[in-house]
Amino acid sequence: MAATTGRSSAAQTVYSVTKELILSGELAAGTLISEGEIATRVQVSRTPVREAFLRLESEELLALHPKRGAVVVPVPPGEAADVLELRQALERSAAERIARDGLTADGEQRLRDLIAHQRDLAGAGDVHGFAAADEAFHRGIVDASGNRLASRFYSTLGDRQRRMSVSALRPRPQRLHVLADEHETLLGHLLAGAADTFAVALRAHLTATHGSPGRSGSDR
Repeated sequence: MAATTGRSSAAQTVYSVTKELILSGELAAGTLISEGEIATRVQVSRTPVREAFLRLESEELLALHPKRGAVVVPVPPGEAADVLELRQALERSAAERIARDGLTADGEQRLRDLIAHQRDLAGAGDVHGFAAADEAFHRGIVDASGNRLASRFYSTLGDRQRRMSVSALRPRPQRLHVLADEHETLLGHLLAGAADTFAVALRAHLTATHGSPGRSGSDR
């Protein structure tokens, strides 16, 4: 039992480390990695690495190639556009509910804290950290609406959001400051109960970073 628990713990560690390397962009799309390479990096045997790789394959982050290793899967053509469309639909719906029911003091403070954190990250040029804080801010809008089903579904987009943001922002780190300002504007629209204005600003905000959600391909 102890051995099984230890292996499961090791596999979870390998999964978390490898997934973070992929989402942060340190392991770029198309990169070939081996079980031995990751085992050495995490200081575990190959068995938990194999288990972690299978889990990442099920999440479409790795493609396994027997006797060669695993390749980091690129964002599939069209997926970025699909994610952006879903985000806009869910966040607009959240804004409409907030316009009707109001934004709680706790919800407002959480969003303000996230914006303040983003400004610190922008000042440090931390693209990886900012991408995580950006996802948390937009998810926070949906959470603030009180629609738990929407929140649960929105959270499933988190990994894709982070990966898209890192890819889009790494060549343009100067945009981090602009994004924090735009988040401040979005929060202002929520506080004013201006759902339609929020939706227009959100679309412009996402398009300026990722491109039009109506485009095919992986956007930019």
